[in-house]
Amino acid sequence: MALDALALVGAMGIFAFIIGIGMYIYFALTLMTVAKKTGTKHPWLAWIPLANIFLVVNVAEGQWWPILVAILAPLLVFIPVAGFVLFMVVHVLFVIYMFAVMWKVCEKRNRPGWWVLLLLIPIFGTVWAFIMWGLLAWSEA
Repeated sequence: MALDALALVGAMGIFAFIIGIGMYIYFALTLMTVAKKTGTKHPWLAWIPLANIFLVVNVAEGQWWPILVAILAPLLVFIPVAGFVLFMVVHVLFVIYMFAVMWKVCEKRNRPGWWVLLLLIPIFGTVWAFIMWGLLAWSEA
């Protein structure tokens, strides 16, 4: 019985890993295509973790420093009491910044920016992310 449960957990883990790899490939392909269609330099950065965030910001012609702040924000937790609050504030502001960046990416591909707001709808937002990136990459405006 315990071995059956362990085998099931292992199979689920392998399945989740394969799905995760597939999702990464899909989003990297769509981001690379969007970067090429918008004339952004270095579209191959879509395949590199963290660098792909810089690429999205470059497509939107945004600022890079909020990404650096978000990457360094975990260091704030070493400040007693206020550090954790600052850490949370920085990340909430970063999420808002990335929504604004995505809004501009949609507009650069001649799509309505409000599409980004659909990502906030539970469950549907996840499905919409796949649809939206596919439309941004492979449909003509």
